[in-house]
Amino acid sequence: MPRHEPKSEENRCWPEATVKRSVENADHYNWGDRCDGWVLSPSPDMMVIQERMPAGTAERRHVHGKARQFFYVLSGELTMELEGTRHLITALSGIEIPPGSRHQARNDSGADVHFLVVSSPTTRGDRTDLDG
Repeated sequence: MPRHEPKSEENRCWPEATVKRSVENADHYNWGDRCDGWVLSPSPDMMVIQERMPAGTAERRHVHGKARQFFYVLSGELTMELEGTRHLITALSGIEIPPGSRHQARNDSGADVHFLVVSSPTTRGDRTDLDG
């Protein structure tokens, strides 16, 4: 039996309408200055987004009151400012952002950065942009 196959209907570990998602079939949006996002899982209790930031771009510094986030870099380098401290996140590593933490994702490198953002619960309606 494949390891992801449910043992019974009661133990089903995925929704009835499971769909394989990628940047080819996910909802796409543009944000910031030339950045892209693809919503891989829009669930209200856990949102998963794949994002691309070109070299030299940054999002606005902000905070989420309820959502805990995890940024996982697929390729490139992401600079994450968290509570005033800059962290360099390289490919195949990540950083957790606790609720209520001031943060800003930046691409200070000379190449695109591709990363996943997992938010629980969703950040929709849970973002306050900050000055500076």
